[in-house]
Amino acid sequence: MGNDCDSCAFYVYDEDYEEYLCDIDMDEDEYARFLQDRHQHCPYYRNGDEYAVVRHQM
Repeated sequence: MGNDCDSCAFYVYDEDYEEYLCDIDMDEDEYARFLQDRHQHCPYYRNGDEYAVVRHQM
């Protein structure tokens, strides 16, 4: 995908599958557009670092 899923807030561990998965709630049309998109970044990416704001304020 060209992004760093490891630092994304939506990249969570699923105990049923015993692996990390993207936890974005998309319908079929959104998912099809996402797979066909040729951009290098994920439009749903959100930094999962809770301390990023604090470091920015320092």
